[in-house]
Amino acid sequence: MLDVLGLDAIEEGAYRRLIALPSESLETLAATMRVDVADLAAALDGLEEKGLVARSTAMPGHFVASPPALALGSLIVQRQEEIRRAQLELGRLAEQYRGVMADRSDTDVIEVVRGAQAVAQRFGQMQRGASDEVLALVKASVAIVSADENVDEDVALARGVTYRVVVERAAFSKPGFVDLVSESLKAGELIRVTGDLPLRLVVADRSLALLPLAPTATDSAGGGLLVHPSGLLDALLHLFDLIWASANEVLPTDTGTTELAADRLDDVDARILTLLLAGLTDQAIGGQLGMSLRTVQRRVSQLMDRAQVVTRFQLGHEASRRGWLGV
Repeated sequence: MLDVLGLDAIEEGAYRRLIALPSESLETLAATMRVDVADLAAALDGLEEKGLVARSTAMPGHFVASPPALALGSLIVQRQEEIRRAQLELGRLAEQYRGVMADRSDTDVIEVVRGAQAVAQRFGQMQRGASDEVLALVKASVAIVSADENVDEDVALARGVTYRVVVERAAFSKPGFVDLVSESLKAGELIRVTGDLPLRLVVADRSLALLPLAPTATDSAGGGLLVHPSGLLDALLHLFDLIWASANEVLPTDTGTTELAADRLDDVDARILTLLLAGLTDQAIGGQLGMSLRTVQRRVSQLMDRAQVVTRFQLGHEASRRGWLGV
């Protein structure tokens, strides 16, 4: 946690250890922390330079921790001042950039990003820089960064950024994909499902879009396109809005009200129903949930009986009314 103040893992561990002790020697501290003496000595030198530890005058060879409110407080003030200066510089650079943008030709609103690594880097930067909303169209083919590796999304969600994501239906046939969707929903992501998507797309704050250089490519090896504010970006946003409006909503398992608690589905039926309404076949649902086709069909039939309907279309309407929809 203290890495934001410039402390590495050994420095933070040593400081936390010394906080709980009157003093400690280098050798004993290294043995307790199970680190190399030389590495710890370098870390203590760094902590001493930062004002976080001092050498004990009462016990030579021992180190004592400085009071956290004083030592860490000064580091926090220093970082705040560095951030303030960086924000001022950002304002100056942004103003300079806007001036240059005004003189650019129409083709300069599109930036070509070469190589998968550079595309993944821009993808992460867009999420880290987003302050309001991230929009995404996710195809079933290999993405820029896999869902379980996209840590920037977790951080952005935690600081209040809204994610609206439309997923291609075929992606639900991948093993474990439903679990990833469920975790994303619990984190606050808004997810909808549709049929074939025309391309992969990520948009940050409706002001910057990233899409593959070749829309039909199955990976990002060929690169990508960064689209700045322009008529093209407006068209991409309109495309996303149209797809979002027509896609099927995916809701977490705990959707519903207290009054309907007695009429709630168990987790298995909730998953079956959501995948069914997302458009997956009975066989695909069985493959995703590890069930036989016959078991899926039996449980769907039981759901229809429970809802007192005779068609699957009616089942979807009744499930929505009762608050059954879920993953």
